[in-house]
Amino acid sequence: MPAQGAITYVETHDAARRIEHAVQSVRTLGLDCEAAGLHRYSDRLCLVQLSVLSETFVLDPLALDLRPYLKPLLEDPQRRIVLHGGDFDLRLLARDLDVAVANPADTQIAASLLGEPAVGLQDLLARRLNIRVSKRFQKADWARRPLTRKMIHYAAGDTRHLHRLIAILEKELSKRGRLHWAQEEYRRLAASAANAHEEDAAPDPVTRFKEAQRMDDRSVAALREIIGWRDRIARARDRAPGRIVNNAALVEVVARRPASIEALAAIRGFPAWLAEAQGPSLLDVLDQVARLPDSALSPYPPAPRATRPTEEEEAAFDRLKKARNRAAECLKLDRGIVMPNHALQNIAAAAPKNLAALAAIPEVRQWQAETIGEALLAALRQTPATPNPPNSPP
Repeated sequence: MPAQGAITYVETHDAARRIEHAVQSVRTLGLDCEAAGLHRYSDRLCLVQLSVLSETFVLDPLALDLRPYLKPLLEDPQRRIVLHGGDFDLRLLARDLDVAVANPADTQIAASLLGEPAVGLQDLLARRLNIRVSKRFQKADWARRPLTRKMIHYAAGDTRHLHRLIAILEKELSKRGRLHWAQEEYRRLAASAANAHEEDAAPDPVTRFKEAQRMDDRSVAALREIIGWRDRIARARDRAPGRIVNNAALVEVVARRPASIEALAAIRGFPAWLAEAQGPSLLDVLDQVARLPDSALSPYPPAPRATRPTEEEEAAFDRLKKARNRAAECLKLDRGIVMPNHALQNIAAAAPKNLAALAAIPEVRQWQAETIGEALLAALRQTPATPNPPNSPP
């Protein structure tokens, strides 16, 4: 029997098979993932941490295929999977391992619905459990192998306390009549990860550069081609693009249009090794863009055409914000948690006449409709009403 707080690094099939026995009768697991996006070209899955009360398993997806072991565990609707800020983790598991977590719970969501002043894991562990955890490896390269023992212990720290933390937070949520709020948010979290593959294709890369909005069409075209040039190098070297050359240096290349390797290397922030090794290909890219006819240039993409709200909708939105703000003050919650502005804008446009119509708006949660729905409807009707949300603190 492993000791309390034992940590097991799993990089072989024999070790992975032991997990099945260790968690066979366990109904709650702590879960976290580590990716390599800060350092590598791809943000691929690099570690999966699973915790039961007595032991934490740190699984290495770069050493073995974890799908046969994780799918039956994480896709079991009877087994609760506790994460912290788990949206990215769930999407990563779905994308890289085809694993859809069926029954997640999230300590960050639970804390936000309690009005915690800070909802980071380190903050919550310190305040709720009096546990101090290091941030030393927060930005580590998790694709690096072999991992040091200290890195493995750090990774385990992200899940080993989640059982206790979620129990404390949900007990308080239950006392305040808000537990069903969190449960609805958990369900939406799972659904969002399951539908992540339906997201739109990646936008034009120049839209990530605010400077591009002020560039002429030829400069925008040059920037677009230079971004592609950097991307090809980053992919070949398996490094994050920003670690090849930063965005500011690329903008400066567009502005100066260097004609020689020496001029390229003289640009602030442009690495000398890159100018020497890849400079000729970049100068060739710039030359090709310079030769393009005006008709072949693709300008900065126009912003999506939005339907301008009517004066009536704008006035309704202002009234809805005031009602939401009063409710947030009563509930002692962040305004965006009670109801984000984009949801209020959609309510103003839809102008629902009753609670059922309000709750049918996709951005509106059922708990929000129950809690502040009447105040929002009153605001739409322009009738005086002081929101008195249920479960508001005395």
